[in-house]
Amino acid sequence: MSSQLPTGSGPSPRAASSAWRRLILRIVLGIVLLGAALVGYALIYPERMPAPIGDTVENLTGLNAHPVKLQRPPVAPLSAVAVLGRDLFNDPSLSASGKQSCASCHSAAHAFSPPNDLTVQPGGLHMTEAGYRPVPSLAYLYRQAPFSIGPDQGDTDAAPVSLDTQASAALGVQRAQKTAGVAPAAPAMVPQGGLFWDGRASTLQDQALGPLTNPVEMANPDLASVADKLRHSKHIDTLRQLFGPHVVNDPNLLVSEAMFAIGRYEFEDPAFHPFSSKYDAWLEGHARLTQAELRGLRLFNDKDKANCAGCHLSQPTSDGLPPLFTDTQYEALGVPRNRELAQNRNPKFYDMGICGPFRTDMARQTQYCGMFLTPTLRNAAERKTFFHNGVYHDLKQVLDFYNQRNTSPDRIYPSDASGKVQKYDDLPPQYHANVDVADAPFDRKFGDQPAMTDQDIQDIIAFMKTLSDGYKD
Repeated sequence: MSSQLPTGSGPSPRAASSAWRRLILRIVLGIVLLGAALVGYALIYPERMPAPIGDTVENLTGLNAHPVKLQRPPVAPLSAVAVLGRDLFNDPSLSASGKQSCASCHSAAHAFSPPNDLTVQPGGLHMTEAGYRPVPSLAYLYRQAPFSIGPDQGDTDAAPVSLDTQASAALGVQRAQKTAGVAPAAPAMVPQGGLFWDGRASTLQDQALGPLTNPVEMANPDLASVADKLRHSKHIDTLRQLFGPHVVNDPNLLVSEAMFAIGRYEFEDPAFHPFSSKYDAWLEGHARLTQAELRGLRLFNDKDKANCAGCHLSQPTSDGLPPLFTDTQYEALGVPRNRELAQNRNPKFYDMGICGPFRTDMARQTQYCGMFLTPTLRNAAERKTFFHNGVYHDLKQVLDFYNQRNTSPDRIYPSDASGKVQKYDDLPPQYHANVDVADAPFDRKFGDQPAMTDQDIQDIIAFMKTLSDGYKD
């Protein structure tokens, strides 16, 4: 019998080690491929990922981690009435000078704002009169409600309530603090809606009517003069066809129908509300924000920093309507007096917004003196004048005002002969209490650190440039 031991048939230690290495490599490769697939999926569909992962993808790529489908106004051919309104909007013959149309101050090529960098626009019989206020944009007004005070009444059938009654009901109600991204705990008992800086027009039709008889704008002496111009205009046959042959017999009705047509044009034509900015594309997941733009957006929405979104709402509505970047409410900000305006050469003149002098029905409601409509910030980066008196001419100046009004007022307002800073110098002293000191960044005190750094301001401006229409990928 042989004493030799049998030879083992298993792998050698070296072969076994090699097999284990190959297995480990396959596992590692599988994990890497799975991770790469997960990263790729997260990049393509960040909205389907858990919030922390989606936010990380947003930081890395600039893509919106939570894209939405915006519900823009439907695009359709203009009605016959709107076509007439477009023709009237562009017709200078309706002015006393024969040189000024609606489009002269509301240029379609400039987001329906002025086509120049003048603080106020010239007008009047000889086009030599200076306007009272900077011309606001006519864009994005299609969802503007009529002027009211108190919580939104919605589509109720209740009997109309006078503004004096509304104001009296709101008197003594503590003003709701405006915080970006947070709904007020109580109904906003504040003025809201309306058109012009002081809300004195309730509809686009009313707004179109105002400049016709303003002595520093289209300067017609009265509506009868406007009606006479319409009767002798190239539009008269169309007016008869659309509103009946007898419309020419009633001057007030003739003018009213013409202004209704202009209002329809502003409502129907998508050029007034295109929602074609880079930010709109980003909201829908079709554009990437740069790192500066992304930082600016977050500062814009930061309730403790810029808090811009407290008044300039930046999120789509619950039913997908694009944000208008205004809450359509009124604020007293205490901007410094613009001494370049003709009417301000009179030291006793004050433009106090809701309570006058251009609006007269709210003169007794002095708790609203100094309040002006919050404008949309869409296309604001293209504007050359800001606030109701046009005292500032670029976004850097505007943001410096917000940042330093309370912390360093000497950088914002002039000083008197004794060296005392004349804070809120464009509002009579008895109404200074109306000025907002509760909402950030106005909640800072003298000598405090400002809410924003210079870099913050540059980033916010970078973001605000994404609100300009006409973005192309």
